[in-house]
Order: sequence, then structure tokens, then C-alpha cells
Amino acid sequence: MELKVFDDKSSLSKAAAVQAAAAIHKAIQNRGQARVIAATAASQLHFLDALTKAEKIDWSRVELFHLDEYIGLPITHPGSFRKMLLEQLIQKTGITQYHLLDGDGDALEVVRRVGAAITTAPIDIAFVGIGENGHLAFNDPPADFETNDPYLVVKLDEACRLQQVGEAWFADISQVPTHAISMSIRQILKSKEILAVVPDSRKAQAVKACFEGEISPMAPASILRTHANATIYLDKNSAALLSTSLRPTA
Repeated sequence: MELKVFDDKSSLSKAAAVQAAAAIHKAIQNRGQARVIAATAASQLHFLDALTKAEKIDWSRVELFHLDEYIGLPITHPGSFRKMLLEQLIQKTGITQYHLLDGDGDALEVVRRVGAAITTAPIDIAFVGIGENGHLAFNDPPADFETNDPYLVVKLDEACRLQQVGEAWFADISQVPTHAISMSIRQILKSKEILAVVPDSRKAQAVKACFEGEISPMAPASILRTHANATIYLDKNSAALLSTSLRPTA
């Protein structure tokens, strides 16, 4: 795992997009196709925008998998991750091969169907974020580090749900769904490369817990430290609480 710290969200996002584009391009060159996992939410907006502007990517050769989605939230809701993924990545690039998690459907059937699709071949690169409670995808603490199921139905904790209110997707916590479909920790770790985009001061405590504390289900994203090819992109705000020795400047 490698930590990189940038001056601001914009420079972080552009640098992360360069690495992401290179990984996609390399996979297409080597195998004729790239299999990608993408996260959504406020922290990913600048990164996804920069990625969609990358040159020389044949998006028709990209197969996209969805990281997580609320159960019971319509795709028309501003907080819908399907809506964000469609608007921020799929429609901008013309990706035709994608697997959205239908939170309005039968959740267990969605888990089975998309889980079967993702396990047919290796994932080249996963784009993830880290929650204010340290979650990875919607694996809130204590996260399940053991299950081999590709996707899970999970219960969202209060800190996770309050984050969604803080990001202005919902008026208050009563409107935030209590359950979600999430890619599992082990499935994320199976990706050949992982790129975590983690800006903003509200993530600083989680960054410190995950990268200075123990590797633990209580700090789910700490598991990224066990991956041989994970890069964590921070800005000065999200890295503010890290020890100086852990704050390399990109």
C-alpha cells in the first residue's frame, strides 16, 4: 500500500485519474478489456470528472461494476448511487457494459446475479472511498473480513447514515435507508489494483484510525494495508492527523 498526499482535492483527483486511466489502458492493451469497480458519493465527484476526460481510453471495452447501493431508494433520488454512476461516469463515457445494483429490486436476487457476474474474471482496478466511520464500500464497523460472498446485504450504522445527511443527500437521518447492498471486503481485495480517493477534513479521523491504528474490522479500510497494489490518495485536510512520517507529499 502507498499513501500519497496532495495540496488540494483538485490536484489529488487529477493525479488519481492519471493512474486510473493508465491501469484501464494497460488492461485493454493486454487483454482487450478492462474490468473496473467504481464508487460514487461526494468524495468521488472530482476524480470521476477527471477520469471521464482522460484520453485514449476505449470505453466500449470497459466492463463496470457497482460498489454499493441503498436498499429501497429509487434511482430518481439525488442520493442514489446508481443515479450518480450513470450521470458521472456511464453517460459521459458511453460505457455499455455495466452492472448496477438495483436497490429497488429483490436485494438477494441482485446480490446473486451481480455476484455471479463479477466472479467470472479478475477485476483490473477498483476505485473506492473511505467513510467517516472508516467504512469500505458500505462495510461499516465491525466489518466482515471473512465472508467470500462477492456482495452482501448490510445494515448501515448511525455514523454512516449521518454522513449522508451531512453531504446533503438527505434532509435528516429518518430519510436515510437503514440497509444497503455492498461489495464485500474480500471481493474488493481481489482486485489487481485498488485506488482510494479520500479528500476533505471530515475524513481525517478515519484516515488516522485506518492507517495508524490496528488492522481491524473496527476500522474497515485498514485492510487496504494488506493489499500489494493499493494507493491511497489524500489531500492535506484528510491527512492532517497522520504522523509526519506517514505524510509523504506526492
